[in-house]
Amino acid sequence: MKILVLNCGSSSIKYQLIEINAEADLKAKGLLDRIGLPTSELTHQVTGKEKYKLLQEVPDHQIGINLILNILKDPVYGVIEDDNEIVAVGHRVAHGGENFKTSALITDDVKKNIEKCIELAPLHNPANLKGILSIEAILPNVPQVAVFDTSFHQTMPKYSYLYAIPYEYYEKYKIRRYGFHGTSHKYVAMKACRYLGKDFNNINIITCHLGNGSSVAAIQNGKSMDTSMGFTPLEGLMMGTRSGDVDLGVLLFMAEKENLSIADTNAMFNKKSGVCGISGISFDMRDVEQAAENGNQRALLALEMYAYRVKKYIGAYAVAMGGVDLIVFAGGIGENDLDTRRRILQGMEFLGVQFDPERNTTRGREAILTRPGSPVVSMVMPTNEELVIAIDTFNIVTNADFKI
Repeated sequence: MKILVLNCGSSSIKYQLIEINAEADLKAKGLLDRIGLPTSELTHQVTGKEKYKLLQEVPDHQIGINLILNILKDPVYGVIEDDNEIVAVGHRVAHGGENFKTSALITDDVKKNIEKCIELAPLHNPANLKGILSIEAILPNVPQVAVFDTSFHQTMPKYSYLYAIPYEYYEKYKIRRYGFHGTSHKYVAMKACRYLGKDFNNINIITCHLGNGSSVAAIQNGKSMDTSMGFTPLEGLMMGTRSGDVDLGVLLFMAEKENLSIADTNAMFNKKSGVCGISGISFDMRDVEQAAENGNQRALLALEMYAYRVKKYIGAYAVAMGGVDLIVFAGGIGENDLDTRRRILQGMEFLGVQFDPERNTTRGREAILTRPGSPVVSMVMPTNEELVIAIDTFNIVTNADFKI
């Protein structure tokens, strides 16, 4: 059974075609970028073959999805002969608000609720909805499933997700912590437990999804209890260009001193802060680490701040859950950045983390980072959000229970 997975951004579409039978096999993947510009570019790759690139103007998402379907059927670069081979389509949807605690078969009501969440995710939900409507127009008889970034975190207790502001604003506007990266946190936690032979529903896990956008989650007995991102992805860890946690008084002070508009302050804290703002070099940790090795003190400071904040969240969540059994690293930084993992895990012996520098040499693959017998195990587990979307789609459409 072939599932098409779509992740539609404002000017891009990431896609994968995954076949699920006894196993889940990636058949092809790609990225259509710069939608709406004359220089749109499609990068397509069939598993086991070289990448294929196509430059072609793509004015909108529907034309873009048509292009993707055509390349999937191409005699040379394709993997299917007919659209009918695609049995279902799964969509990443950024925000489901409080309406969606799990992935959902897309109906008119589901589309209306996704639209209602646009004010909570104005950059993402409109594009996600465009993808859904485009598939409806192109493949009207194919079932679609929405997999929400926020749904895994809907198990958080009220004392965890509410902000200490007048309660009426929660009732009126649903202002609360929602959390993001839920698909990734769920996947790496479950996969790590399977790898270690542990029961996902009887263990305390802290997952660290570290990339240009970063978040930490506390998962207790199979449920998300807390997570660092909040009402928006701005809260929590220091990130590539996002400030993460900051005294709100700083925002007010700077807005007054610099005569900044709401749009200006939003841009400053979302696009000009974080690792980039501190280092003055880049949002890319590789560039910052290179500068630090060359003696740049601001670059070194950015690296130290980043690791320190991750470490603080791990400590806080270990206390909140009454202990931790497993710490998992995922995301571009978590999977590949040896120095950042070392900075985070060193000095955690009191917590039961016996970090092993000799094991911390892996990039992009499963690996244990702690010594044999360490009371708390830490490991790298590469994330695969598209696979989760495909499996959720398969299970909902077929009423099956295919496991990650």
